[in-house]
Amino acid sequence: MAHGNRPGRPSGGRGGSPSHSARERILVLPGEELPTHGLRPGTGTYRTSGKVYASVLGFVQERPPFVQVTPLSGRYIPKPDDTIIGYVADVQGTFWLLDIGAPRWAPLHMTGTPWKIEIGETDRYLRIGDAVVVRVENLDPTGRIGVTMVGEGLGRLEGGTIVTVSPAKIPRVIGRKGSMIESITQITGARVAVGQNGRIWIDGTPEAIVQVRKALEMIEGTGHRSGLTERVQELLRSSPRAAPTEKVRLPPNPSRPSLDRADPVPGDPEETEPPADEH
Repeated sequence: MAHGNRPGRPSGGRGGSPSHSARERILVLPGEELPTHGLRPGTGTYRTSGKVYASVLGFVQERPPFVQVTPLSGRYIPKPDDTIIGYVADVQGTFWLLDIGAPRWAPLHMTGTPWKIEIGETDRYLRIGDAVVVRVENLDPTGRIGVTMVGEGLGRLEGGTIVTVSPAKIPRVIGRKGSMIESITQITGARVAVGQNGRIWIDGTPEAIVQVRKALEMIEGTGHRSGLTERVQELLRSSPRAAPTEKVRLPPNPSRPSLDRADPVPGDPEETEPPADEH
């Protein structure tokens, strides 16, 4: 978005097809006709009578050969290879059911973990309420979501806290080539794991956690405005904080940080409450 502009509908009104810069961010309403510029309808759009319309409230993006609308809010819709954070909602003999913030729960089979687990011993490794980082492995035609915990940066989350933002804001949380999340972790000294489903794990000093939460609130509230990275950096640097005890090392993909994954200690399962419904 050019400096001094603000998101809005095309000046030509509904049904118009004015030209606009690829850098301009245009906010559209559901049912509003989109300027396609010869592109095909993509995510967040539909075609009828030869014209393309927005199906959600969001920003128009041209990603040849498609024009799409990125929603401002909404439930998480899984995509293959997404890294997400889930809560264990139920435990069965060979798998766990994960609440990932999607319309359906995702089963995590015991073979999709780095552990050697005997049938019937799943509750000795993960219990109701535990948080895990997993990857969406596949989606079948029936809507079943296959996930795995095998891979770099995946595993059970220990300590820290989890906050939730709109899944539509996650690209802004990560930033171009990881610039936003890198700024946040370097300035605060916190360790952060970002899930594409809008859940973000934060670990560090209490001061660092508060700082990261403030940054996420700014991204959630003003993520559509230009100069976001600079504004977040200014916010974090102006806030008092304790010096980090160790340097944070970022992996190649900031949305998939390496996590400390302790080996589970078999024992009698404890009674725990399921996670509160965040939706």
